[in-house]
Parts: sequence; C-alpha cells; structure tokens
Amino acid sequence: MDLRKLKTLIDLVSESNISELEITEADGKVRIVKSDPAAAVMPLPGVVHMPAAPLVAAPAVAAAAPAAAAATAPAPVVETGHVVKSPMVGTFYRSSSPGGKPFVEVGSEVKEGEPVCIIEAMKIMNEIEADKAGKITKILCENGQAVEFGQPLFVVE
Repeated sequence: MDLRKLKTLIDLVSESNISELEITEADGKVRIVKSDPAAAVMPLPGVVHMPAAPLVAAPAVAAAAPAAAAATAPAPVVETGHVVKSPMVGTFYRSSSPGGKPFVEVGSEVKEGEPVCIIEAMKIMNEIEADKAGKITKILCENGQAVEFGQPLFVVE
C-alpha cells in the first residue's frame, strides 16, 4: 500500500466518527485506530499501526462508538448458569466458514465436548468445545469479534 493511500485513509478516519479502520489487501494489512496521544502503541507482527489524529473531546453522540462505549461500559453483569469462557485470545467465529451454519444458536442443546464456536489465533482455527452439557441460553459475543482469555462466550443451563 503506497504512502499517499495511507495518508488519505488516516485523514478519512480522523475526520469521521469512526474510531477504528482495518483494511486487508494482497500486499498487507493496515489498521488505523484513533487514540489519545499518551497511549503507547504496541505493534503486532505483520500489522502496520498508523495512529490517526488525537481524539478530541467528542459530543455525547460519539459515545455510541464501540471504543468509547467499551471504555464507559458498566461492570459486566454476572450471568446465571454455566459460562463457557474463551481459553485464548483471538477472533470469535460462530461457524466453520463465512456464511456457514452456526455451530449453536440460543436454545440449542449441547453435549459436553461438542464444538460451540471457533477462535482464530495466529491463523490457526481452534474449535472450542462445550465443557458442560445443557441448553445455550445466551451467546455473549458477535461473529468476528476479538475475544480475550477468560472472556465469557456462552451461557449454558
């Protein structure tokens, strides 16, 4: 990706209400994230991080942006039932292929050891299995969402 294209993308992000932009092309991947100037930038292997203009005090409407909402979100609600948690950091996928049938839906009955989702970590697709038999009552992650170690994924009762 050439420098002029990167500059244009940075300008577009800084002038818009979005807080993050990620573009993947054949010759690489670029992720542009608005952040405060005091934040440290930790580069990931194979990903070029280009900080955009500093985020200025925004009106209340901008608080709906995902990054701002996450920063101001109240403490997580304690779920009733058994919580299936992520065993690793990665990207959560509900199905084995894009547009494919999800492994489970709300109301699905699962058996212990049955696959419930996939977490992609370092280009490796890891099937995550139910660690308890029961009925899926909640799906706590969106397809394609980044998840952390120990983050709740499903509630099984």
